[in-house]
Amino acid sequence: MTPLETTLAFFGVSVLLGLSPGPDNLFVLMQSVLRGRGAGLLVVLGLCTGLLVHTAAVALGLAALFAASAAAFTALKLVGAGYLAYLAWQVLRAPTDAPPLQAREAGEGWQLYRRGIFMNVTNPKVSIFFLAFLPQFTRPEYGAVGVQVLWLGFVFIVATLLVFGSIALFAGYIGGVLRRSATARKALNRVTALVFLGLAARLAVAER
Repeated sequence: MTPLETTLAFFGVSVLLGLSPGPDNLFVLMQSVLRGRGAGLLVVLGLCTGLLVHTAAVALGLAALFAASAAAFTALKLVGAGYLAYLAWQVLRAPTDAPPLQAREAGEGWQLYRRGIFMNVTNPKVSIFFLAFLPQFTRPEYGAVGVQVLWLGFVFIVATLLVFGSIALFAGYIGGVLRRSATARKALNRVTALVFLGLAARLAVAER
């Protein structure tokens, strides 16, 4: 079993990584501002579920496929980039004279949760990052490496949940103030669409 001191050190590094600007926390930020903290938290849960997939991929050795296969890496990242571009198009089409998105889409929690999963799973760089990052904190004397990887993945998810959850709560509060104005909602839609398009472009040109 991974020693407590190693686990705590890994947790600290994971928190710092979660605070570092990146596509996932930026995605949470914009969704929370645009739709509310509840929507942001559902996206966070989806992203964390996606991290379970990446953790399992590392434990089973599947992440090595994306590190070694240019075709697999390219195919997955283009799917993710296309999805982000689709989200940008949806945001631009959203009416700004209607009630705030949080009120109109209260029943779409499952869709937001799936959006977080898809956003995370279709980014092959996460698997490759896990493949390079998690094994650094494993040791043969601690037991089965696969079990250690699963444990560290769980710790990383807890850190991500705490950091991203805090971002969702803060951004949701700010967004709640801005969404009271139709003009502000229109500006938010445009900014969010630009952010999504930027994330799509960044993922599309990403290299292994």
